[in-house]
Amino acid sequence: MNNIILASQSEVRKKILQDNGIKCFSEPSKVDEDTVKESLLKEGSNPEFISKNLAELKANKISAKFPDKIVIGADSVIDLDGKIISKPKDRDEALEILKKLNGKKHCLISSVCISRNGGMIWNHTDKAELKMKNFSIVELSDYLSKISDKNLYSYNVYQIEGQGKNLFEEINGDKNTIMGLPILEIKKYLENIK
Repeated sequence: MNNIILASQSEVRKKILQDNGIKCFSEPSKVDEDTVKESLLKEGSNPEFISKNLAELKANKISAKFPDKIVIGADSVIDLDGKIISKPKDRDEALEILKKLNGKKHCLISSVCISRNGGMIWNHTDKAELKMKNFSIVELSDYLSKISDKNLYSYNVYQIEGQGKNLFEEINGDKNTIMGLPILEIKKYLENIK
C-alpha cells in the first residue's frame, strides 16, 4: 500500500514499518507533547489515555495537511505506578529516570492512530511489562555513557533493540510495541482497507 505517511521523525518506527513491507515517508507533526501531557495530567488523565490522545493528535494534524493519504501517528509512554515518565531532557534527568525504574516493574504503553481526511479512522493500544534489574548508580551511569545523545533523547532511556535489553530481568510483551509501534495490529488493519 502506498500513500502512507508516518507522523513522526522516529527512525525506529519508520524501520519497523519498512521491515514489514509498509512503504511510507515521514512528516513530523511537531506537536508540543509536554504541553499536551501537562494539560491532560491536570485533568486527571491516566497514562494510557495520554498515549492515545498524543497518537491521535499527531496523526490528525498531519492528516489535515494531506487529506487523501493514510497517516499513522504513534506515541509511547512509560507508566510507573500510574505516573508517566517522559523522555529525558538531559543526561542527569536520564539517570534520574533509570534510578526510578531500577529494580522495579513498569508498563510501556504504545498507542497508534490511523487518520484520513483529518480524522481518526482506527486506533490501537498495546502494553508491555518490563522489570528492570537492580544496578548500582555507577553501572547506570556507565550504561548511559554508551548511548548517543540522539538515541537518548529520541527513544527514551532504553533501547530494547540494542544494549537496553540487558537492563531487564523480565520482558513481557511484543518487542515492536516496546520499540514504539504495535505493528501486527497495524498490518491487520491496513490489509483490511486495501
